Amino acid sequence: MPGENLTRIEAQERRAVVESQSYEVQLDLTKGAEVFGSRTTARFAATPGAATFIDLIAREVRSIVLNGRELDPAVAFADSRIALTDLAAENELVIDADCLYTNTGEGLHRFVDPVDGEVYLYSQFEVPDSRRMYAVFEQPDLKAAFQFTVTAPAAWKVVSNQTTPEPADHGDGTATWTFAPTPRISSYITALIAGPYESTFSELTSASGRVIPLGVYGRKSLWQHLDADYIFDKTREGFAYFESKFDVPYPFEKYDQLFVPEFNAGAMENAGAVTFTETYVFRSKVTDAVKERRVVTILHELAHMWFGDLVTMKWWNDLWLNESFAEWASTIATAEATEWTAAWTTFNAMEKTWAYRQDQLPSTHPIVAEINDLHDVEVNFDGITYAKGGSVLKQLSSWVGIDEFFAGVSSYFKKHAWSNTELPDFLAELEATSGRDLSAWSKKWLETAGVNTLTPAIDERDGTITKFSILQTAPADYPTIRPHRLGVGFYSMQDGALVRVHHVELDVDGDRTDVRELVGLQRPDLILLNDEDLAYAKIRLDERSLRTAIEHLGDIADPLARSLVWGAAWDMTRDAEASPSDYVDLVLRNIAGETESTTVRTTLAQLQLTANSYVAPDKRHQTRIKVADGLWALAQSAEAGTDSQLQFVTAFASAAATDPQWQTVRQLRDGEIALEGLTIDTDLSWALLVSLAAGGLVTAEQIDEARAADNTAKGGEFAAQAKAALPSSVAKQAAWDGLVSRAELPNTIVRSTALGFTHPAGRDLLAEFIPAYFDMLLPVWESRTYHIAEYLIFGLYPAPLASAELRDATRVWLTEHTEVSPALRRLVSENLAGVERALAAQECDAQ
Repeated sequence: MPGENLTRIEAQERRAVVESQSYEVQLDLTKGAEVFGSRTTARFAATPGAATFIDLIAREVRSIVLNGRELDPAVAFADSRIALTDLAAENELVIDADCLYTNTGEGLHRFVDPVDGEVYLYSQFEVPDSRRMYAVFEQPDLKAAFQFTVTAPAAWKVVSNQTTPEPADHGDGTATWTFAPTPRISSYITALIAGPYESTFSELTSASGRVIPLGVYGRKSLWQHLDADYIFDKTREGFAYFESKFDVPYPFEKYDQLFVPEFNAGAMENAGAVTFTETYVFRSKVTDAVKERRVVTILHELAHMWFGDLVTMKWWNDLWLNESFAEWASTIATAEATEWTAAWTTFNAMEKTWAYRQDQLPSTHPIVAEINDLHDVEVNFDGITYAKGGSVLKQLSSWVGIDEFFAGVSSYFKKHAWSNTELPDFLAELEATSGRDLSAWSKKWLETAGVNTLTPAIDERDGTITKFSILQTAPADYPTIRPHRLGVGFYSMQDGALVRVHHVELDVDGDRTDVRELVGLQRPDLILLNDEDLAYAKIRLDERSLRTAIEHLGDIADPLARSLVWGAAWDMTRDAEASPSDYVDLVLRNIAGETESTTVRTTLAQLQLTANSYVAPDKRHQTRIKVADGLWALAQSAEAGTDSQLQFVTAFASAAATDPQWQTVRQLRDGEIALEGLTIDTDLSWALLVSLAAGGLVTAEQIDEARAADNTAKGGEFAAQAKAALPSSVAKQAAWDGLVSRAELPNTIVRSTALGFTHPAGRDLLAEFIPAYFDMLLPVWESRTYHIAEYLIFGLYPAPLASAELRDATRVWLTEHTEVSPALRRLVSENLAGVERALAAQECDAQ
């Protein structure tokens, strides 16, 4: 039985007999808190006499009328599908149903603001969830025009893909908004956002000469924190950059950006109505890393208006074309069009770290992935699809030439506007503008999986290099050896700074590449492969370079070079080729000198993973104490009011491992200790309280008191995390039961509770949940929506144990469940890979 899944073969078969034309969707949002009315009129051409199905997830289907012929819903509607037979050349299908609101961030999400009781709705349809709001041929290559008519409370604002019309007020507290039809777009980028949102407006003039209205929306209770003018400024910079580089005007009639509650992702590229997580509404001080990430996200979604919305993949195996392109385009636009000029350093620290980690999991896959069904694509919003693809596009744009690359992209948009494409369509335009044959490049970079490792091999005599080679290896399971364009940098200590004294750029291919240009030079203190970050590959530091890094990484002036050294040291640590204890020393000695916020953020997270899971078990407690003490010392010595001060304080609270350290956290929160320039604002106060909960220094009642003082959605999330972090079996069991036994918790509370449940301070309490974890996997997978199941499968896995017992239990489950969904097995196997890597690192540390 298909359930809610859809296979690629089914989609191809349906596309062969159906040509969708238009939808008229009438929605009634006045029917209460559980359901809304959904009436869909779908018009489509078909092969006469053919049979197919249309998708719908609904509580009740009241009527189905196909070409004037009534179908029995009890017969035609099953497993999220409505069977259609004996089709005509031209068809009209009318379906009247009641659909369910969700609290999972999928379909039409309904949120009640605890501050004022106001109701807010927003849609989230990627991958297959527009069928939760209306009947639709739910696949990206059946584009159509969508016309929405919405009845809702008259006091609400209603936003969709087209400009919001003046509503018709019915005089009974309700009104109806009738939107104009959209251009031909895919269903997953249609949108509906409704509720008493606050809003503000601006405009810009497009390259076409059209005036494009701009809107920013947010909840009433958060509106005072929403810096709309800055968002408009970044949007204008992005519009100017993309319209210039793409040579194609913005394709839609307006551009609204809406900050919505309980959002699963960072943002979603609904055509002309982009939704964002409220994490980007800053009610408390945030790091520069988060500020920069918001700009990158704004430009990522804007890039999608062309790549993904105007031109869309035929099927989800080319999802990477959407996401990798938007990742690359948003980074280059951020670096070249905004004040965040070091965006490529951020890309290295964050995106590439993510990509390298994902590319070494057992679930790694080619950038062009094999997507057999919807379950496959749901698990493929990963570091390969986004970050590796973005890295490879950066490399490709350098190889063909950036001007030729943009020219090819422009041709691609112009040739395929409003239609669907596959990878060869994109490569053909790049080949035409660059004159290069991309077939060999595509095969090695897009159609094979795995990451290569580049290692320097150096012979020397009396400090002079006599031979210099770059060795390239590949994992046994993915043995492809690839060509790379990269730099080699020599860095030596001069007047207390580690400065670059020599640089050479070259092509590397094969197992060994000799670099004759470096023979005869003095061996430097540090040798950096992939200097300037042109290549996608892990790099190794030789023994002398690693020693230099441990002592002097903070003395490198160039932030990108520092990021590369940080990354190399981390890769060697997590690959069990360098001591985790040495990595701890490296970070504590050098992080104070790091100026790039995202590099600090990424490195501190890696430091804590190392202390909690990678050091040898007999060193773990002392290392955790050392890390927390070191972070507190860094916080005290950091410049007042700086980004680093905030990051060190937050990391210290998270790392605290002893009663004296938790007492320091308490004194900081209570104001008994003050750091100049540090304000204990709402979110920081909560972060400190979560730490105190994990240390057992507060009670559930005290957490409730803090929740009452901050009666907001965010306060609820922090409170759920804090309660689940309490270090008692009773608290852990209560958190577990709330997540596994109850299905009514919203997505953000599920995520926050799981985060508290696995707090490293409660590590010893997690062993008793190993059997329960594996018992819950199948029931959760079969009964919950994908995002909730994913949160539970990753979030409740007792990874902080990092033990042989957990590894063995995971292996047994995988061995005994070979027939379950491949997507479920993938999630569990990724959990296993993390434990196996931790055990290997522990063994290295013990030696």
